[in-house]
Amino acid sequence: MVMSKVALPSALMHANHPLNRSPIIPAELSWRGATPISARYGDVYFSADHGPAESQHVFIEGSALPQRCQALRSGQCLTLGELGFGTGLNLLLAAQCFLREAPADSFLHYHSVELHPLSKSDLQRALQHWPDLQPLAAVLLDEYPPPINGHHRFRLHPRIEVTLMWGAAESCWQDSQACVDVWFLDGFAPARNPQMWTAALCQTLAEHSAAGATLASFSVAAAVREHLTAAGFVVERRPGFGRKRHALAGHWPGVAAPAMRRTGHALVTGAGIAGATTARALAEHGWQVTVIEAEGIAHGASGNLAGVIYSTPSPHLHAQNLFYQGALWRALRWLHRHDFQTHQLNDVILHLVEPRRRRNTLHAADSGAWPEEQLVIDTPHQARLIGAGYIQPVLWCQHLLDHPNITRICARVTGYQPGHDGVSVTAGDHTYVGDALILCTAETTLHLPGLEGLPLRAMRGQVSHCRATPKSQHWTQATCHRGYLTPAIDGLHCIGATFDLHGQRHGTHPDDDADNLSQLHASLPEAWQALGGDAIAVVGQRAAYRCQSPDRLPLCGAIPGQAGIYLNVAHGSRGLTHTPWCADALADQLTGLGSGGESEVVAALCPSRYAKHLAVHCAS
Repeated sequence: MVMSKVALPSALMHANHPLNRSPIIPAELSWRGATPISARYGDVYFSADHGPAESQHVFIEGSALPQRCQALRSGQCLTLGELGFGTGLNLLLAAQCFLREAPADSFLHYHSVELHPLSKSDLQRALQHWPDLQPLAAVLLDEYPPPINGHHRFRLHPRIEVTLMWGAAESCWQDSQACVDVWFLDGFAPARNPQMWTAALCQTLAEHSAAGATLASFSVAAAVREHLTAAGFVVERRPGFGRKRHALAGHWPGVAAPAMRRTGHALVTGAGIAGATTARALAEHGWQVTVIEAEGIAHGASGNLAGVIYSTPSPHLHAQNLFYQGALWRALRWLHRHDFQTHQLNDVILHLVEPRRRRNTLHAADSGAWPEEQLVIDTPHQARLIGAGYIQPVLWCQHLLDHPNITRICARVTGYQPGHDGVSVTAGDHTYVGDALILCTAETTLHLPGLEGLPLRAMRGQVSHCRATPKSQHWTQATCHRGYLTPAIDGLHCIGATFDLHGQRHGTHPDDDADNLSQLHASLPEAWQALGGDAIAVVGQRAAYRCQSPDRLPLCGAIPGQAGIYLNVAHGSRGLTHTPWCADALADQLTGLGSGGESEVVAALCPSRYAKHLAVHCAS
């Protein structure tokens, strides 16, 4: 089994041990010419006259980053950790250094924390004065996450991945799985922001340091040096920049040996949304992937004419809701990064017809847990998810599977067997061998050997296809209420969907169409009337089974007791939203480079939470 570089802290091995979290309050700035100043801390973000030059001297050279990049070998990944993301200046300089100095087949993962992130407009203003940094700055601005609590992963360059952690420094780093090779300590001055320089935080940094890790900081305050030394770092003063006499350099004991990105051959069973995203994430990390599916691409619940990318806002910042909120942002970034054109991401309208949903949504916005970059309240009974929308899932799956590292095989999996040298899968008349097996088989997972006891349930749902009318054909936004309504695709609206928790009927049924239309009538009477009222033309249907777990979270991660075998199942009705996050998490685990997600959330999704239901061994 491929293991993460840093083990999960014991206090985070279950979602019932949440870290302290609160809504993110963005930075408030004043400006002195082109220099941003924190109104909260009364300190500048960078030198007014020589911002990049100062950062280059203090952090890039002080941490020996050029030498660390030059020493990388083929396939190695350098992990850089930062306190105080600020304007992102250090990130851009580090990325520039890495691309100039490191071998072409090495990688950089940059982790940075910020309690009060800049708004996107302030970030743009701060970075616009440095032409040499503009190509990378443009990508940063495009990918910059909204001010929502948690860890936010994006790609600055094909070889550079960034995880921005919005929240308190100590708790964010406690919830990180990164093992850091280079540290930038760039919080505001200790006298102005003492929480960024505590002994406890320095100890947390020590726990996340790789052997031989280097360290740089502008601060040479005695307390900072004492805390770092007590935590185990070796530090010394070096010449400062400009009028500042000294800067700080240091290292963690040991011989530096950056992690090697693992690659291999992965077998993925299932070509729906979970399988397609998993295969694509691994392929982009250098893996060869064989996708095994008997029924073709997006045959099951992933095969609907349209699907809505959305989430349910909540003010409660525990692991489950952090996943829901972060997964929505990640899914939208995936669509953007993969240049998928067949979609409409022009906001999703939420009609708050259920009292509990209405209370949670209004409170989520009022509390700041869901900022206006993600959620806007239009009326007490209507809200919008900003940038969300609807796509055609079949086309999305086809798009994701179109990669030179992905091969598809049409066969039905009948068994699998973990072994010391890999995993073997029996499908049709053949046996396929790989380094890892990822089961993306939804409810059919329960028919696989050793997994029959998983507490998954299959919920039948039916979507009704209704002919567009002159009044409805110009609708452009998807709408969620108790069900959902999409704009017309090829002249057809999707109205859905039923939730049959107990029935095991197959095929489509007219009474389910009646239920969908009745729900639409009760929630959106004007839309129901525009579609024809009692004369709505239902011209097609589609029924399939969703897979859901008891806690309504996916099962994503390694199966305990089954080396090299992983699950990515139980996404319910939100596969389009949740699967990119899960695919990234699995790719992280298989490459051996930790995770860009919170360990609290990773633990909440781990299949080990249902370990008592799993057989220890699988029969072939």
